[in-house]
Amino acid sequence: MATRKRVGVLISGRGSNLAALIEACEAPDFPAEIVLVVSNRPDAPGLAFAREAGIAEETIDHKAFESHAAFDAALDAALREAQVELIANAGFMRILGEDFVARWRDRQLNIHPSLLPAFRGLDTHERALEAGVAISGATVHFVRAEMDSGPIIAQAAVPVLSGDTAESLAARVLEAEHRLYPHALHLVASGAVRVEGEQVVRDGSPRPAPALFWPPLD
Repeated sequence: MATRKRVGVLISGRGSNLAALIEACEAPDFPAEIVLVVSNRPDAPGLAFAREAGIAEETIDHKAFESHAAFDAALDAALREAQVELIANAGFMRILGEDFVARWRDRQLNIHPSLLPAFRGLDTHERALEAGVAISGATVHFVRAEMDSGPIIAQAAVPVLSGDTAESLAARVLEAEHRLYPHALHLVASGAVRVEGEQVVRDGSPRPAPALFWPPLD
């Protein structure tokens, strides 16, 4: 097998998507390995997943830096020291500066709990319910300086059920995220997708999936 891509995962909280990525990378034929987990919050519960898996972990507390640029520089240095090739943001609640994003252009992934470009930013599930959409979901995309923008790598559709609350919808979307993120990382690490302009180009002819109708057709 070709050399596995070295991945750094950025987290701020519970790390459930990190756990899904760790599990996926344990497969011997997965084209990526996680070599570093970085949190900007010392108390992030997700750091425990890195410890349990024997993955190097580091805390770079953004509160310890006088400027955004200084924090970005420290983060960049840690990733480069670990020889990271791809970054996966997994619940990383920190906006990175234009210089950092440019340095890692087309090598930094993010997951967002909506079908982008709809419902960028926070409170996605509340806003989806308020808008009355029938289908929500999750998106993995390459990071750009503008929040929750960038070429889309993969998406998962999640039906909105009658009586859904923001919490119940979020729980089902999160389940989809745990399957979507490893899939997207596999596509990028294996070279099955590439960026041309601001569009993701997929090699080959993926097996077509049936359309999702919600409510279901009679």
